[in-house]
Amino acid sequence: MQTLLKKLFVVLLITMAFTALGCQRGEVRQPQQKPSTQKPTKKEKPAPITGKVAVYYLKSAEDEIYLVREIHKVSHERSLKIAALEELISGNPETEDAYRVIPPKTKVLGVKVDNGLATVDFSSEVLQANVGSVGEALGIKSIVNTLTEFPDVDRVSFTVEGEVDQRAKDWWGHIGLAEQPFLCDISDVREPRIWVTSPIPDSKVASPLTVTGTAWGVFEATVNLRLVTEDEQKIVEGHTTASAWMGERGVFETTLHFTKPKTKTGYLEVFWYSPKDGSELDKVRVPVKFEE
Repeated sequence: MQTLLKKLFVVLLITMAFTALGCQRGEVRQPQQKPSTQKPTKKEKPAPITGKVAVYYLKSAEDEIYLVREIHKVSHERSLKIAALEELISGNPETEDAYRVIPPKTKVLGVKVDNGLATVDFSSEVLQANVGSVGEALGIKSIVNTLTEFPDVDRVSFTVEGEVDQRAKDWWGHIGLAEQPFLCDISDVREPRIWVTSPIPDSKVASPLTVTGTAWGVFEATVNLRLVTEDEQKIVEGHTTASAWMGERGVFETTLHFTKPKTKTGYLEVFWYSPKDGSELDKVRVPVKFEE
């Protein structure tokens, strides 16, 4: 009997030992991972959009106020349209005696384009301008003309903080926004006298070359054109007539036929002749590339 009890006791000890060992294995904890010391990578900001835009400022000369058109290089994270408007607010006019008219603390909250209609949302500071009726009319045109330079915009409307309430409708107290959406109106643009809308600088050209642009105050509305090589050799020249002259701005369009030169690049020159001495005035030179 004692022998049997001893055997049972030994078996019990062995069983308890294995059980204890099993529990210990079950309680073994995995080593904890140390927190990473690496900093999360920052998202890279997209490269800003850069380009040249046409902007319109006001200018006072000889008891007159009118618009001037300038080409500025701008950049923006989201939109060249916003960049162009910000250039109207805080940019530096290059034309002598030209000036900005939009209050400097104004913010462009957004520009939305839908089926040719650009809606510009300004901050409330835009309403703080203190100008007369002529200044207000030209100020509105400066914004509208700047935006309608973009090919997808042909009409422009304004909102203030997302609304068009009565205060916004009054705008600067004289003209107001009753007639919006506004269309492009370059009749009050006096400088430069001539600019070319096509071809654009550095574009590839071939014969026949269609040239379009606008001119103000040129003698007998005659606009002269000349295509030259990069070393100033004449390829072809011609002339056309603008739709208005002497005190009005007109548009022009004509076609130049030419034989492709040996050089790869050249210039389109557009100007008018002085009726006094025959000199070339207000010449515009557009760099072009001849198609292979």
